[in-house]
Amino acid sequence: MIKRLRDKSDLTNSRIIVLFFAALIFLGALLLSLPISSKSGEWTPFTDSLFTAVSSACVTGLVVFDTFSYWTVFGQLVIISLIQTGGLGVMTVITMFSIFLKKRISLRERTLLVQSAGTMRLSGVVKLILRILKGTLLVESVGAFLLSLRFIPRMGYAKGIYFAVFHSISAFCNAGFDLMGKFGEFSSLTTFHNDIIVNLTICLLIITGGLGFLVWDDLIAHKLDYKSYSLHTKIVLSASAVLIFSGFFLFFVFERGASMSGMSIGERVLASLFQSVTTRTAGFNTIKIGELSDSGSLLSVILMFIGGSPGSTAGGIKTTTLVVLLVSTLSVSRHSENIDIFKRRLNNDIIKQANAVFIFYLSAALLSVLVVCSVETYSLKEITFEVVSAIGTVGLSYGITPHLKDLSKVILMFLMYGGRIGGLSLMLALAEKRVKLLVKRPSEKILIG
Repeated sequence: MIKRLRDKSDLTNSRIIVLFFAALIFLGALLLSLPISSKSGEWTPFTDSLFTAVSSACVTGLVVFDTFSYWTVFGQLVIISLIQTGGLGVMTVITMFSIFLKKRISLRERTLLVQSAGTMRLSGVVKLILRILKGTLLVESVGAFLLSLRFIPRMGYAKGIYFAVFHSISAFCNAGFDLMGKFGEFSSLTTFHNDIIVNLTICLLIITGGLGFLVWDDLIAHKLDYKSYSLHTKIVLSASAVLIFSGFFLFFVFERGASMSGMSIGERVLASLFQSVTTRTAGFNTIKIGELSDSGSLLSVILMFIGGSPGSTAGGIKTTTLVVLLVSTLSVSRHSENIDIFKRRLNNDIIKQANAVFIFYLSAALLSVLVVCSVETYSLKEITFEVVSAIGTVGLSYGITPHLKDLSKVILMFLMYGGRIGGLSLMLALAEKRVKLLVKRPSEKILIG
């Protein structure tokens, strides 16, 4: 007789997080659809307000309207609130209010925080959340101060500070929403393409937010003692550095006669670095995306698909997933029984999870490209770029988002939502079984490759 394990509740941690994000998005969509949110004073079609809410809460940056030109200050505040909440994680924000109200954090809530914050241990999770909140406030404040040094002289004190705070939050949360429609609709940061302070500040905010809260905690605890870092931190730092610098070099080479033609060497260096960083799920741009070379466009798609690191504000399959896939492939080619990295052996469950995440993202992206291509007249390159930008929660676009049909927008919304929740969490929420069979089936070999 087969034994069965049953759980009393169907609401697993993964499902609760999925539902909280859905509730946040729906509330944001309702607020954005109100006349007070649009500068025209009219109701915004719910499909468009929902798309904006999904893009904001899922820290993506794809937009159907220029954020500055269409939305009022109230609408912009709704958007930046969704970005901050979505970037930190709904459970983190709820915990902040619970701590503020001196409410006891239950064991169930702590297990939710472990999954939401991307940590691997239950002990000290509340203290970790407090450090995350304090660190976020500090980093965003410093970012806002540095940006204000450039924005205030051009916009005045009130607007300069407001713009600085908005862009600091958006950059740290890897969202890509901007208010630079003041200088031209959908212009992003192209008017600041040669401003060193703005470029480097935005880049540092993106990188900091994309490393992950667990890496933060490790760096603060062990400072520059690299040997004491956890395996996770070592993989994240190494992979991030390789991706940033390799992307920088390739963009510098590929775009010299395309999107960066006419720029000086210094401007190309700055633009290449920014493009390498922003494609890792941030969504700002200092060059015109429509002018990217084919090589630059493909490189952007690859970097967008990889994304940032687990437990961060970034999307994509994540750097750790990429490293696990590469190391496991190398191990198979060497006929090695163990998969080792940094003198540590990886568990087989980690390999399975990495493969599952990769297949989920790749399948979702390819299927979406097929469907969107069937209803739109845009090129395969433009649609692929848009789809990967959505599932990677990046926000870069060839400018076709406002002109897409409703079906395509719905597909992009699902991709952004799945990309922010995370492929593994979404699969668990949709397919997690409450009944487990305690039996092993007979094994049999098949041919592979």
